[in-house]
Amino acid sequence: MIVSGRVQGVGFRYFVISVASQVGQINGRVWNNDDGTVGIFAQSESSEKLQEFTWLVRQGPKRSPFAKVTYLESTPAAFKDFSDFSVSYQPF
Repeated sequence: MIVSGRVQGVGFRYFVISVASQVGQINGRVWNNDDGTVGIFAQSESSEKLQEFTWLVRQGPKRSPFAKVTYLESTPAAFKDFSDFSVSYQPF
């Protein structure tokens, strides 16, 4: 996923981690891109959990007046299996 808007410098990556924990059964990585967007790799054995995760990330953090998602692009991709969900400083 690539998330655009006011998503850097506002705690957005930690919001994504909390959403993954809230939904459960979501593993992956979240990181800042040089262009001001946030990248997310998310995986789950449950398509329903992944859809819920994506929907909540698209809504953005309700408690932060500073963060705002204006666009979320989601593209299926093959990548390695992750055992947790964490902040990364690069995609892999």
